Amino acid sequence: MNETVLILDFGAQYNQLIARRVREAQVFCEVVPCDISAEDVRQKHPAAIILSGGPASVFEADAPTMDPAILSLGIPTLGICYGMQLMAYLLHGTVTPAEHREYGRTAMTVVQKTPLFFHVPEVSTVWMSHGDHVLDVPAGFHILAFTPTTHVAAMADPDRNLWAVQYHPEVHHTQSGFRMLQNFLYDIARVPANWKPAAFIPSAVKHIQDAVGGGKALIALSGGVDSAVAAAIAQEAIGSRLTAMLIDNGLMREGEIEEVLTAFPSLDLRVLRRGDIFFRALEGVRDPEAKRKIIGREFIRAFEEGKEDIGSVKVLIQGTVYPDVIESGNQNARTIKSHHNVGGLPKDVGFEIIEPLRWLFKDEVRQVGQALGLPETIVWRQPFPGPGLAVRITGEVTPERAAILRRADAIVRQEIRESGLERSIWQAFAVLLDVQTVGVMGDGRTYGFPVVIRAVESIDGMTADWVRLPYDLLEKIGNRIIGEVPEINRVVYDVTSKPPGTIEWE
Repeated sequence: MNETVLILDFGAQYNQLIARRVREAQVFCEVVPCDISAEDVRQKHPAAIILSGGPASVFEADAPTMDPAILSLGIPTLGICYGMQLMAYLLHGTVTPAEHREYGRTAMTVVQKTPLFFHVPEVSTVWMSHGDHVLDVPAGFHILAFTPTTHVAAMADPDRNLWAVQYHPEVHHTQSGFRMLQNFLYDIARVPANWKPAAFIPSAVKHIQDAVGGGKALIALSGGVDSAVAAAIAQEAIGSRLTAMLIDNGLMREGEIEEVLTAFPSLDLRVLRRGDIFFRALEGVRDPEAKRKIIGREFIRAFEEGKEDIGSVKVLIQGTVYPDVIESGNQNARTIKSHHNVGGLPKDVGFEIIEPLRWLFKDEVRQVGQALGLPETIVWRQPFPGPGLAVRITGEVTPERAAILRRADAIVRQEIRESGLERSIWQAFAVLLDVQTVGVMGDGRTYGFPVVIRAVESIDGMTADWVRLPYDLLEKIGNRIIGEVPEINRVVYDVTSKPPGTIEWE
């Protein structure tokens, strides 16, 4: 039996959390487009299917839909929010705009105990986010739960193995939400809890071998854990036919290139110095999305130029991870920001791009890195965005402003590391603002830049909370930055979580 769960993507930003929770249940899942055909689903032999939420209404003319035949395959299927509404709509139930829309925490009462609600309290708090609701369930379905304003909060047709909930079990606000997902996976779909990220390595190796064939490939190496793990997998797959290329775009952290060269002594690693080209392309550009797209374009152009010295190379391997894919959006999802290696790529790319880590979360990538024997300094290195310091400089990016930020950022990272907090913090860095403020130093007036310290804790980067750094550590960081970086005269601390903010400022 195939032990994979398919998640049909209807455009919800919560999709990554559904996949996250399924993986936490030690079950492998694959996110697929919602327009996948029933025949393609059948050929994948999934153990179960989950229909995600989404921002649309089933009444909209261009609302995402699915092949109705999928619901007749007999595969255990769970609809969530929009997925429930679409299931009801396609099976001739009644879906209408709700008189009272539900957003946030809501008390739900279970009225029919089924395997879906084993060990779930009769009354529990769930997280709702919907404007439509199921008024009448399709033939064969039973109502399993309700809330004060939603008549059908959960429904099921056990004979057809179709289950659905209006709320979001994947978010931590939902009481016993993970328990319900486990019930669906273990007790209804009978999927064993035996998937570990390291089990992903052989299939990733084969994927690269099949794509490259007898040819050569480039790996885009940045020094971060994602590209490092992708490089290790690629090296195992094709050995000496792999060339690693690090593009010095002038926007890397202090000492970064030297650290990368030290960490990969056995890899054919080439450094291309292209800072001048990147800064010229970014001249006068202030919009964050434009910055990301320019950087994505220039990275590809640099790789195309660099491959000329290697010979015939048709494959470029990238360390793209799932949060990059989610935030960059798709035909149904809303774009949060275009990651330079996903939504920021130009249309005329001269490579076949292979992304072996595309469906892994950051913590899973770290587990794979450990299984591959990568150094701890690489595996546990804090994430660094592909566009580098460009998305930590608000406004125009210039060599001078990058140099200012690089010095301030080095101080932040050094003090965090020496405080012993580095492993417990997801990311800690500095942001340079595009304003100037008045200060006084040595009895004289200054007019310098403010810098923002940002430190967050997270599991996978999709949600994050700001870290309550000790006051004496903040004081030490602030005093050092102002004392050692003369262009900066003010230091502030960012106390914004994600959501509503993103981890990076741009």
